Amino acid sequence: MLLTNACKQESYNEPIISLEKYHIKEGFNLEVVASEPFIEAPVTMDFDNQGRMWVVEMRGYMQNLEGTGDDMPNGRITILQDLDNDGITDHSKIFLDSLVLPRAIAHVYGGLLYAEPPNLWFVDIENDKPANRVLVDSLYSGNGNVEHQPNGLMMHIDNWIYNAKSKYRYQKKNNKWIKEATTFRGQWGITKDNFGRLYYNTNSTQLIGDYVLPNTIIKNTFYKPEEALSKKLTPNQRVYPLHPTAINRGYIKGRLDKDSILVNVTSACSPIIYRGDKYPESFKQNAFVCTPEANAVKRNILNFSSNKITAKQAVVGKEFIASTDEGFRPVNLFNAPDGNMYIVDMHRGILQDKVFLTPYLKKLYAKKKLDTIIGMGRILKVTNQNNTNNTTLNIANFNTTKLVKLLYHNNGWFRDRAQQLLITQKDKNAIPLLKNVLNDTSNSIAQIHAMHTLNGFNALNFELLEKILYSNGDSSVISHALVLLEQFAHENKVTSVKKITEHLFLKNNTEIDLYTILSLGRWVTLSKDDMFPALWQISNKYKKDLLYQEALINSLRGLEEDYFLYLNKNNKNSQDNVFTKVLDTTLTNKKNYIKNSVYGKKGVKQNAKSAGQKIFKNLCATCHGINGEGVENLAPPLKNSEYISKSSKRLALVILHGLSGPIHVNGKLYELNTTMPGLVNNPDFSDKDIFNIIKYLQNTFSDAPKPINLDQIKKLRNIKPKNGGVFSETELLELEK
Repeated sequence: MLLTNACKQESYNEPIISLEKYHIKEGFNLEVVASEPFIEAPVTMDFDNQGRMWVVEMRGYMQNLEGTGDDMPNGRITILQDLDNDGITDHSKIFLDSLVLPRAIAHVYGGLLYAEPPNLWFVDIENDKPANRVLVDSLYSGNGNVEHQPNGLMMHIDNWIYNAKSKYRYQKKNNKWIKEATTFRGQWGITKDNFGRLYYNTNSTQLIGDYVLPNTIIKNTFYKPEEALSKKLTPNQRVYPLHPTAINRGYIKGRLDKDSILVNVTSACSPIIYRGDKYPESFKQNAFVCTPEANAVKRNILNFSSNKITAKQAVVGKEFIASTDEGFRPVNLFNAPDGNMYIVDMHRGILQDKVFLTPYLKKLYAKKKLDTIIGMGRILKVTNQNNTNNTTLNIANFNTTKLVKLLYHNNGWFRDRAQQLLITQKDKNAIPLLKNVLNDTSNSIAQIHAMHTLNGFNALNFELLEKILYSNGDSSVISHALVLLEQFAHENKVTSVKKITEHLFLKNNTEIDLYTILSLGRWVTLSKDDMFPALWQISNKYKKDLLYQEALINSLRGLEEDYFLYLNKNNKNSQDNVFTKVLDTTLTNKKNYIKNSVYGKKGVKQNAKSAGQKIFKNLCATCHGINGEGVENLAPPLKNSEYISKSSKRLALVILHGLSGPIHVNGKLYELNTTMPGLVNNPDFSDKDIFNIIKYLQNTFSDAPKPINLDQIKKLRNIKPKNGGVFSETELLELEK
């Protein structure tokens, strides 16, 4: 069945929204497909199998400058309908209501997964109504700030559901929900490319990404990769608003230019890799990023080179979309079944949560009357003027044969959804059809989807993958086959795998070499004698490349000493090899039992019920990590930090008044484009609270706590930064002299 823009059968009242203040790249149109009164304060959405939009409404967020009422159960998940088929929402119906600040949804396993902090729920859908609610995770998010809680819920090609601002992934298998550790990623929003690499960001870094497939390089518990994950892809964070910009701490030098226009992003969120089929070829796998503080959407062109990725602004000095409408708050982007990109516009004046809202911005909001832009919300669609066919398929009733054919679709949305529907429906008639796709080397993307669909069916085996690995197929297909092959590790297959690695090495392909060395871990455990030579042969070829040496340590997994002996015995060791440093780090961590934070404990071990710990978990851990390890591109580590151990006065000043970079921690320079806000003007935090935070930080992350009392903290409230904003490291050090 086709949903088309047919002639109207009935007349409906559809709001008319002007977009005169919006500028979009030439050749594209911007359309309003949903708006108030049908939705209010939308933060995310998803499409169902009929192509309908399901929207999460965070109605309780910052209804006024004081932020009162955010605990009201007024959030909703709404189904938007276009009953007259003209492309514009004319009806809506509530699927779930009475929610407190809901933040994420995903149509998976024939039902709906949704997040309402602190819980993650799953419900079946019966006649557009929820049924059989199941609690997936009671600890999906803590009770922290609304801007720093897990979100995203993206079903991936590997059949796992990934999140932003989280170190866990989820999967439903044999009617049981599985929660598994993964790399901590981003702040708000997560996306993927056609190969399966993940992308995300932080407020101050517009695009961050992984060079490798998820959970393939974190299997050595005593080494945390530096080169493969959480890589800053954009060389600068420039943004180009069309008007003076109202941002937090705009008084800090360098935040705004002489015309009060924002220089670098401060609220970047929700990147999307465009995987649709309606835009020109040059737009495929471009990265679009929301910058709601600048009332804009950015476009970056990705470059994939030698297992590494870079991104650059598509047009220097100009955004893909920019508006002078200060209510335009793009907070999420989505690929859609019609092949276009959709924008979730929260459409409001107040963008900053009360916990971080400075008096400066509060006054600016009031002066510009931005607090009066409330009770609104839009969904916008970006269309290509040269491809106006915006029809979409209703795949709700597609049979198995049709779903398998969708794995060839040019629109990634259909490939993703078809894969999951096939796995959910469990029709074994799909297996021979999927094997046919797997053997069709004319379409590598379809092959990859077929491989993971078969894996979801538990119908994949060693022999099928072995055939792929000996084929002349695309390197991306071989890479995925190598990752999936490891689950079939068995001693009677070691000789076969040894021959496979020898065959693949002769291809002299950097991508295949990387995934070969990444995926030998279980095979190494079975036979060091057979696999050590293969590891050395590949790693030696890239002995100056940290990425490959991290891949090597990933596959050793406890056999580091044995491999070191192998190198020495065969005169293959070299002190100038990058691997030597990686090995030394791993062995040191192993000796001191310092684990990769992915495998660290879920919480800190001291003062579990203290007031200081509660504040830390809800406020500080969102940026610095629950174990104080820091978050890449967001905040430095707290463990052994001079800011924790050297001076209680310095620590108190930072907590009270805030801190901006660059700063030094443990001798390392952190040039983060972020500012830690102070709590001095926040009435929710008393001197006692500040004292509790300090005591907790020092007792947990320092071996030498320094004394401080409430009277000292009270006096430190009046020692303010010279610029009237936050402290710099230089100014803090001067105060200690």
